[in-house]
Formats: sequence, C-alpha cells, structure tokens
Amino acid sequence: MNKLAVLFPGQGAQYVGMGEDFAKEYEPARRIFAMASEAMGYSMENLCFSSSDEELKKTENTQPAILSASYAIYKVLEEKGIKPQAVAGLSLGEYTAHVASGSIDFSDAVKIVKKRGMYMQEEVPFGVGTMAAILGLGREQVEEACRVASEYGIVEPANYNCPMQLVIAGEVKAVEKAVEIAKKFGAKKAVILPVSAPFHTTMLMGAGAKLEKELECCKYNEFSIPVVSNVTSTYYKYKDDIKELLVKQVSNPVLWEDSMKQLIDDGFNVFLEIGPGDSLSKFAKRISKDIKILNVSSIKDMDKALETLEI
Repeated sequence: MNKLAVLFPGQGAQYVGMGEDFAKEYEPARRIFAMASEAMGYSMENLCFSSSDEELKKTENTQPAILSASYAIYKVLEEKGIKPQAVAGLSLGEYTAHVASGSIDFSDAVKIVKKRGMYMQEEVPFGVGTMAAILGLGREQVEEACRVASEYGIVEPANYNCPMQLVIAGEVKAVEKAVEIAKKFGAKKAVILPVSAPFHTTMLMGAGAKLEKELECCKYNEFSIPVVSNVTSTYYKYKDDIKELLVKQVSNPVLWEDSMKQLIDDGFNVFLEIGPGDSLSKFAKRISKDIKILNVSSIKDMDKALETLEI
C-alpha cells in the first residue's frame, strides 16, 4: 500500500515563470497568487512570471516567491485528489509545509518569509560569509574538515542533503580552508557556491532573534497533516513548538537526509516534490532506491504524476 509524503523546495529552486501555467489554467492557483499580492502589497504574479533572474535572486523576493508558487501548485493538486499523510520542506520549504498542513496561514507565512529573507541576508555583511558544496565524503569527514578549518574562522555543516552530499557555510577564509581539506580527504567535488550569506550557521543567530519577533505576531493552528522539522528531523508534536523550531532553523543545520529517513522508516514509499526545480527528487534517489519519487513544477509534470499515482 502506498503512503504519500509531499516535499517542498527551498531557496535556489526559483526561476522566472514558475507557477505561471497553473495560474493561467486553474482558479486555486490564481487565488493563491492573488492572496500573496494582497499580503505583500505588490504583484506576486509579476515577480514570479515576468521579473528577471536578478530580481528573483534577491533573498527577500526569492522566499515569498517560491512559497507562493509551491503552494499555488499544491492547491491545484489538492483539488485533483492529492492527500499527503505527511509534509516536509527544505529550509524555506518548511514554511510551505506548515501552510499545507494549516498550522500557519498562507498570508502570514508569505509576509514572514520576506522578513526572514531580509534578516538572513542583512545579518552578515556581503563578502564576509559563504557556502560550499562537498560531494563524495561522509558526514564525519566533512565535520572533521570543518573542525580542522575552524582555526581560520567559523565554518560549520549547513545542509545534510543526502549521502555523500553536504553543504558547509561560514566565514570565507574558513570555508575555503575546509574545501581544501575536503579535497585532501578525497572529496569528488568541493566548490564554493554563488551564495552571499552563510545560511544555517551560528553566524545567523541574530537573524533568528529578529525573526522571533515576527513569529510572535503569528497565529499557530493544529496540524491537519504531520510536518517534519529540519532542526530535529522528526515530526512536530505541538503547535507551540513551531515558533521555537523555526527560529532555530535559521542558525541550525538542515537535517534533510535524516528527515527523509524518518519518513521512509515510517513506511512512506511515495514522495511528491511540489514547486520549482527537482533537487529534492535527486536527493531522494540517493537516499533510497526503494521509494517512488515524482516532482511537479509544471502542468505536464502534474498530469504524469496523477497518472502514475492513478488519481
């Protein structure tokens, strides 16, 4: 028997035109983009469908845009009969998971993630922090590379994406040193990413403190669908935990591989990535060969997914 979990992407998945075909074709998607525009005070349709790559790359734009596009697509799939038994999202995507579960209202979430993007970007001056992808090493080796390089500054694991693929972040010199060490350890690839801030490290604790004030103004509801936390890699137990864990998420590593393993251990064997890009699908294939993974970022993808899932 199939057990379905829905996954939502994080920052980096964005592209101009995301969600546009759904908004043209389906009323639920149009309604979500209209709600986003009303909440933000500008046209979310214009930002997602016809702005520039440069405009979409601005963190304060990226986060509400991906949330809006992902949730708009989800609402269409929901109308088509998709009913996940759990939801999870990578970093920013965890907010989309909360919205899908009903634990946070969409209009609140889209405003919060704009502020989240601003605080994360502003916390560390441009040029001070960076991130790097390390491929081909286990987590213990990557953690050791960070430990050794930490004499040059702050450098920490930021994303545990899937086996043999981690992202580290911190101060530029320390990250560069950790990349050197990782290569000596035998990494297949160790490269600095085109990112201007050291997301999910202790360097962003100040951003978390600012975000906490925004989250205090938010109303939290009971979960209609279980949500997996990036921080704990387990399900949220109580709605009262949401604020604390979303604050911690800003400066703690994203335990994505562990989150996926939690779902797989609980019998989830079908995963549907909803929103722009397919990075979570690629991670899933590396985490387990025994699951079915589909991604939906276009109507064509959706039709294929519904056919595969026989809905």
